[in-house]
Amino acid sequence: MAENNNQIIDKDYPLDHVPQSARVGLLSLSAVLLGCTFFSPTMVAGGQVAASFGLNRFLWAMIVGNLILGIYVAVMAVIGTKTGLTSVLLSRYTLGLGGAKWAGFLLGGTQLGWYAVSSAYVAEIFVRAFNMPNSYLFWAIFWSLVMGFTAVYGFKAMEIVSYVAIPLILILTIWVPILGVKEAGSWAALSAIQPSAEPMAMTTALTIIVGTFASMGTQVTNWSRFAKNATISFIAALLAFFIGNGIMVFAGGIGAIAFQQGDIVEVFLKMGIIFWALIILTINIWTTNDAAAYAFGVAGSEFFNKENKRPYIIGGVLIATVLAATGAYNFFIPFLVGLGIFIPPLGGTIIGDYLFVWKTKMPNLKDVEFKTFRVANIAAYIIGTGAAYFTNKYGIGIPPLQGIIVAGLMVPVMNAVIKNDGHNVKTDSSIQA
Repeated sequence: MAENNNQIIDKDYPLDHVPQSARVGLLSLSAVLLGCTFFSPTMVAGGQVAASFGLNRFLWAMIVGNLILGIYVAVMAVIGTKTGLTSVLLSRYTLGLGGAKWAGFLLGGTQLGWYAVSSAYVAEIFVRAFNMPNSYLFWAIFWSLVMGFTAVYGFKAMEIVSYVAIPLILILTIWVPILGVKEAGSWAALSAIQPSAEPMAMTTALTIIVGTFASMGTQVTNWSRFAKNATISFIAALLAFFIGNGIMVFAGGIGAIAFQQGDIVEVFLKMGIIFWALIILTINIWTTNDAAAYAFGVAGSEFFNKENKRPYIIGGVLIATVLAATGAYNFFIPFLVGLGIFIPPLGGTIIGDYLFVWKTKMPNLKDVEFKTFRVANIAAYIIGTGAAYFTNKYGIGIPPLQGIIVAGLMVPVMNAVIKNDGHNVKTDSSIQA
């Protein structure tokens, strides 16, 4: 009987608080989070923005967008460490059992989409590197299945792959800007190059940059819950989502401006480094797809209330493989804009609930009788999403940031309007601090 239990119990605690005995230090957490954000399709986003902006406006958008992303994710990471809970389990507290299903569908579904886009991106690189226009379907299916294999083995496998991938992608992100400046002649010459693509609104650019990791950033608690303390998680998250993501956006942008080409694969071909880019990008995307598969596995565990996440990782990888085979890569930019609108307000609602309702003291899962829906917080999320959507539509301010702030601030407001909307908690509950 014990043997059977060992087969079904998931050591990554998808439906429970992570105990102190399973916590890790700064190096381990940073490796996993940097493995997530050192993600070459982010270079595609940087290239798209830079091709429309030119150097100076691009640099401003890059810094502001990644600063917003980094601080937001760092706050989420601390909540994950303090509670030891995944984002979808935190959503039970914030939105109720039924509301958490929406959060799981949204977060797990977008990670599934990311996985498909990334697999399609790798397939496209192989097709163009080897000049084999009829081989896309084979490469998309092959790499989607291969990358899903290591995700089944959880946090430790992701950490090992990340240690290999991070130095390689750092080489590429240094190499591309050097070749870009060399192509232009100088930094001054690079800054004088006029945008080559259709103009893009600053609000759209910031939404794209934040959208690169809006979903993964909101789910950072899936990994920060393993941190030994809040300082470790805050530093690791800021390092990964401000610095790491910023480096990727910067490298893609410089290449796009120098070669007047928003398609980063075409930039690699023009630079003559497609072979080395092929190797580095494949290993790099592997790490982020592992994290994406892990995330939709955790979301599936919560959605179906099952302890073992592996069946949901396997099922998600199969669905993503079908999406990749049908050309998911073509919808990359609209996908990012959608993520930047709908997901940050969810994180804002979780933050607002944690700070204003629970006042940083969440009770243990086993001591809470969860309501089906927390109407007040759901309303706060909808209002925050509306703020992000309409400010993006009309080009006002920074839509993802406004979505986070509005949702977070509306939590105490809506809880004051809608009374008795909390869960039932045992009076002697052990508090997660």
